Amino acid sequence: MCSVSRRDFLQRSLAASTLGWSILPGTLKAEDHVQHGSTKLRLASFRFDVTPPQGHSLCGGWIKPVVGVDDPLEAIGFVLLGAGKPIVICTVDWTGLLNDAHVQWRTALAEAAGTTPDRVAVQCVHQHNAPFACLDAEKIVLAQGDLPHIIELDFYQQCLTRGREALIEAVKKARPVTHIASGQGKVEKVASNRRVSRDANGHIKAMRGSSCRDERLRALPEGLIDPWLKTIAFYDGQAKIASCHYYATHPMSYYGDGRVSSDFAGLARKKRQAEEPGCTHLYFTGCAGNIAAGKYNDGSKEMRPILTERVYRGIVESEQHLKPEPIENVSWRTVDALPPANKNLSAEKLQAIISNKKNSVVGRNRPSYKLAWLQRLKRKTPIILSALHLNNTAMLHLPAECFIEYQLRAQKTAPSKFVATAAYGDGGPWYIPTKEEYPNGGYEVSVAFCDPQVDPILSEAMGVLLK
Repeated sequence: MCSVSRRDFLQRSLAASTLGWSILPGTLKAEDHVQHGSTKLRLASFRFDVTPPQGHSLCGGWIKPVVGVDDPLEAIGFVLLGAGKPIVICTVDWTGLLNDAHVQWRTALAEAAGTTPDRVAVQCVHQHNAPFACLDAEKIVLAQGDLPHIIELDFYQQCLTRGREALIEAVKKARPVTHIASGQGKVEKVASNRRVSRDANGHIKAMRGSSCRDERLRALPEGLIDPWLKTIAFYDGQAKIASCHYYATHPMSYYGDGRVSSDFAGLARKKRQAEEPGCTHLYFTGCAGNIAAGKYNDGSKEMRPILTERVYRGIVESEQHLKPEPIENVSWRTVDALPPANKNLSAEKLQAIISNKKNSVVGRNRPSYKLAWLQRLKRKTPIILSALHLNNTAMLHLPAECFIEYQLRAQKTAPSKFVATAAYGDGGPWYIPTKEEYPNGGYEVSVAFCDPQVDPILSEAMGVLLK
């Protein structure tokens, strides 16, 4: 069993930043491990409950807290054994895991798997009737004495304990993994671009969100999206044992009513899981920072099962023509990055806003995330981006709410590979627009914690990970 303290992890990462080569200012390292003829690979899947208790804050404490559970939230993952130190991939039905909360989650799973945190990828699905965990922001709001929790620490630690226990038990039952397959299916009438209402200069006039009742906005074109739901499946001989699904859209039909739900993305996954209990199904949200269902969703309760069915059909279609091939090589790559802060952020001004009891809860809790990001940059704690390569497929793991353009760039960066992109990893930076979109304003730009320089840093990092 490998035990890695957070201090050791950070020291190791920062040492790499000084010894490794620099892609762009703020980028830290890249490392690669390859095994050819991987006939001794094993895979162990795990899952554990992460449903918040009654009264717990949802989406950072600025919407109604938990009053009931429509369907439970899960963390689902797998550990890959036999390609050097174990590799762990996990997806979580939470709004986000940010900063130290993300570091601690990866560290806990790494300790359970006997590996290091840099070989663990944790991505959130980003439902909103779910926890939005930032331990740093929790400290900031607790100091005020009158603000709702960001994340209740007892519950958070219980989730980590469940995760460790689930992973340790899973490893005992690891199965050989001999083959891999990939496929894609087109999803109809779910994803649409949020930033389609612009003036003559390209500036954003109005946003089409997760739901939209403005018929003028809904009548506008879909805009730039990635319509394909992608699947990468793992096999033990002829038996499919894990299937990873990727689709880029905000996964909310409606929220804010205090009813916990994995929403249409999670419900589609659960429907497929019920059909194939012997195979672990995982769902990852792609680069959906500027993508949501607003064109096709009016926010009514009737739309949730309709959107669920549309995503489910995409999952099924993506798996219809899977052709397993023997796994010949495995590669795990990471790049550490620390993108610069948005120049509009000031720690002093943010603290004043948070401390002003005349401001609304959302007007005080949200700035705590911004302040937490600035504190992180001061500590120089990097974000880890990673990619798992198996034969001609790549599972790319990106942070926060990246715009769809990054996902499309990733595919162009490695045109000969089947690239499946999961965003919503470390959520510290919040929205990550492209450099070109910063001058155009709009909601996403207004809550982007990074300088536009994040674009070339992230793009160059993807090149390292995929090439």
